[in-house]
Amino acid sequence: MKDLAVLDSVTKLDATHRGAVVVCGSPGALYSAWLAAHARVRAVIFNDAGIGRHSAGIAGVAWLDTFGIAACAVDFRTARIADGIGMLETGVVTTVNDSAAVHGCLPGHTCRQVSKCLLEHAPEVKNQEVPEIGETRLRIANSGHRQVWALDSVSLARAEDKRAILVTGSHGGLLGGKEDDGVLEVDVFAAFFNDAGGGKDDAGNARLPILDERGIAAATVSCNTARIGDGRSSYDTGVIARINAVAGRLDIKEGMSAREAVARLVGLG
Repeated sequence: MKDLAVLDSVTKLDATHRGAVVVCGSPGALYSAWLAAHARVRAVIFNDAGIGRHSAGIAGVAWLDTFGIAACAVDFRTARIADGIGMLETGVVTTVNDSAAVHGCLPGHTCRQVSKCLLEHAPEVKNQEVPEIGETRLRIANSGHRQVWALDSVSLARAEDKRAILVTGSHGGLLGGKEDDGVLEVDVFAAFFNDAGGGKDDAGNARLPILDERGIAAATVSCNTARIGDGRSSYDTGVIARINAVAGRLDIKEGMSAREAVARLVGLG
């Protein structure tokens, strides 16, 4: 389709995508929407990431109405998180904003249907100011020597985080299903993600066995217990949905709160 961009992550948007209709494997969270608005896309289709706590997985879809940008989200059970091509091929829409609905996009339509509709009808991008919202990186106070950080996105990890514990708001998927997607290159001690509902082919947990191979303890928290895209929420209210083998050997268990899991890891010294 002409002027249709298909991306595994909204972070891949750049100046070349201005005015495009974008199918994006990222969750429809607020920060994802901000990146789309900042890139001046005409319209965007996200993954609903299980919708989750406080509907965080689709919060950005409604927010984009503020700028007249048509946005939709597809059912996490019909398309793998972080897989743009998979979204286009098998995604079925669950959520549309008013700017998309006015052009005939409806829940139940396929991703291909709404992509075609938006290519034909979405208005040209407007030059308007998009307010900064940003992502946060917060230190979690603890009594041990090991640093613990709450990151809204794993992309905020730094080289100095080696052997730290990162509690992130990112999904636990692999970009395009690729094991070498480069999302977390730092050898941290442990990392927590949001499971994005698990979804098709359990894609929301795909990162865990990959981190096993690197000796990194990893777990996902249920999207129903923590807001995707919000690291502090993952720490404050997240409940462990899935663990990898390294985490299991460190006595982290499914059903444990993220707070308890972090305290247990910090206690290992």
